Amino acid sequence: MTKSYQKELLDADEIPEADLIQNLKELKFINTYLGGHDVIKKGLRKFEKESHKILEIGSGGGDNLMMLKKHFPENDYAGLDIKEVCVNYSQSLDSGIKWIKEDYKKHLPERPYDLIFNSLFCHHFDDNSVVEMLIWINQNSKKGFFIGDLHRHRLAYFSIKFLTKLFSKSYLVKNDAPLSVQRGFTKKEWVIMLEKAGIENYQITWCWAFRHLIVVRK
Repeated sequence: MTKSYQKELLDADEIPEADLIQNLKELKFINTYLGGHDVIKKGLRKFEKESHKILEIGSGGGDNLMMLKKHFPENDYAGLDIKEVCVNYSQSLDSGIKWIKEDYKKHLPERPYDLIFNSLFCHHFDDNSVVEMLIWINQNSKKGFFIGDLHRHRLAYFSIKFLTKLFSKSYLVKNDAPLSVQRGFTKKEWVIMLEKAGIENYQITWCWAFRHLIVVRK
């Protein structure tokens, strides 16, 4: 399937708050029932079970972190997103997690994070920007990092297009969900980007439904 570089509607600067929140609610449902949360749990389980300081970049509505906090309460969690609406919405749902409004590239933590992760975030960027992101994550995580993102595949594209057309109430989700698949990466592309970032000790696993889990342990 040919890769798309068309920008998603979600990447626009000005999105009405109600529309963005509806998008966040539906993304939580998709993550819960189409494997997104399972991929992130698998990623965290690749590391020793101990107390970690964990940052998610591109935390959106915060559902990944809230899910992890429920299953792995021993960790210290923080979420970072560039959109103020996302940060405020996440804060309203769980004030026990530290929410940060900032561009990840400008983020200077008070002390280093043990682990950094992101989910359905990398496909919003072009290949060179993902390489830059991998370098930043690698430099700012002590124990390693993990990433869950979409596998670009025709079946995934037509499946999510059909499902969102039937069930979604969000024009953002209807437009962006199939486009996200088109903007996703193949395993071969992940290998190229990781090697360009100078990362050698990586593991790439295919997960249901049409997702890749990338894990780097230090």
